[in-house]
Amino acid sequence: MTLGQALLSFALVVGLLTIIPGLDTALVIRGTVARGRSYGFAALLGIQVGTLIWGAAAATGAAALLAASEVGYRVLSYAGAAYLVYLGATMIAKTFRRGADPSAEAVTPSRGRARSGFLLGLVTNITNPKVGVFYMATIPQFVPAGQSPLLVGLLLALVHCVLGTVWLGAIILGANRLAPRLRSTRVIRWMDRITGGVLMLFGARLALDVR
Repeated sequence: MTLGQALLSFALVVGLLTIIPGLDTALVIRGTVARGRSYGFAALLGIQVGTLIWGAAAATGAAALLAASEVGYRVLSYAGAAYLVYLGATMIAKTFRRGADPSAEAVTPSRGRARSGFLLGLVTNITNPKVGVFYMATIPQFVPAGQSPLLVGLLLALVHCVLGTVWLGAIILGANRLAPRLRSTRVIRWMDRITGGVLMLFGARLALDVR
């Protein structure tokens, strides 16, 4: 298998996974509608930086060490699960506060929105060890003989990032186009409740999978 064939084959695998709606999709849609396009793209950037970190970890064997260490894997899994549950619960709780106007988030300073979105995407991604385990299980299969595992691992992660950026970028642009119609207190409250529920569900599932 040549390097070109490896990249193409990997692109087909992660391409199918990318278009399946999941946590990343929920985060960028909610963020874009509630806080604007800059927040959505900042969250997307954080997600992709996290993807590259996991790709490098898998390529250098760090992800394998994590998978081999039951204690390390459990700690990271439970930390990620707790973060997601906390994030979801906080999001839902805000919708029941009297006088709270979630639609006002869109007028916060753009620099603050971008920083918040980036950190949300990054932390959500790197605290999910299942991403690292997925990379550890797949990347070695696509490393051609004689090629540098680190270089190929980073290239494969970059392919994943490109596909994810194109797909989620299109979703962000679509959500931003619809945002003026959706950016009302009532709609955003229900969106926060649904997104918060999704976050808590992912967190609970992550915790249960460790057991």
